[in-house]
Amino acid sequence: MTISRKILFFLPLFVAFLLFEDIKAQILEPPVLEIPRDISTLKENYGSGFGFNFLMNNFGFGFGGEFRQVVAPQTELTASLRLTALRDASEQTFTDFFFGQQIIPNKYQRAFGFPLMLGIRQRLFADVIQEDYRFFVSAAIGPAAAFSYPYFDDINNNGFREQFANFFEPVNDVFTGWSDGEWHWGGAGEFKLGLDIGTNFARLNSVEFGYFFYYFPNSIQIMMPNQPALRQNVPPGQSPFQFDQDGELILEPFFEPQSFFGSPQITFTFGWFW
Repeated sequence: MTISRKILFFLPLFVAFLLFEDIKAQILEPPVLEIPRDISTLKENYGSGFGFNFLMNNFGFGFGGEFRQVVAPQTELTASLRLTALRDASEQTFTDFFFGQQIIPNKYQRAFGFPLMLGIRQRLFADVIQEDYRFFVSAAIGPAAAFSYPYFDDINNNGFREQFANFFEPVNDVFTGWSDGEWHWGGAGEFKLGLDIGTNFARLNSVEFGYFFYYFPNSIQIMMPNQPALRQNVPPGQSPFQFDQDGELILEPFFEPQSFFGSPQITFTFGWFW
């Protein structure tokens, strides 16, 4: 009888011990094994590339060409030459409803920029993101030239477009006034985040977002440098402008020439790798 009681006493303890070990085995997870990723490098897929750039920014549209050369496992060097519009950020274009002519108030010169830049692109997250989406950060800098020419025929060369009944200075079309243009020399640069798309490494398909800028130490006069001095309390039917004793407009300073031109920019590139 005593032995039976001992068995009945220890049997529940033994069963509880077995259940505890089973539960403990279920709670404890096996160690996580890291599976090595097969990370490919740029050099394994191509060595060089060339593409055509199409870009948009606050200056308008632009295009150009870009050469890429792989110099390290995940690094490229770039060289690019482009043609871009160049304008003041305050410009607004108005279109004549009847004749379709576009007018930009206060504009003095049209301008185009030609940046020649050398840069570097570094791939990001190569060990995390799959091969068909390759992220890059890049920067480029180099010399730039700009060509500016008159927006209107400034007959009296006073830096203001006059539009009176007896004296009218017309707006030049885009192909007029080139002979009166001048060249400007400076620099350009850009900072970008980019994405190369596709597993076909024979094709270059890229989209980039960034900031682009020009700097010209001698400045460019994009907007009108002068404006008429106005009269106070002008009676109806009289001119609001001030004239000197010879009948010439009295002018005062208006827009300053610009040295720095900067804008957010989006760039699309299409081309080939080899």
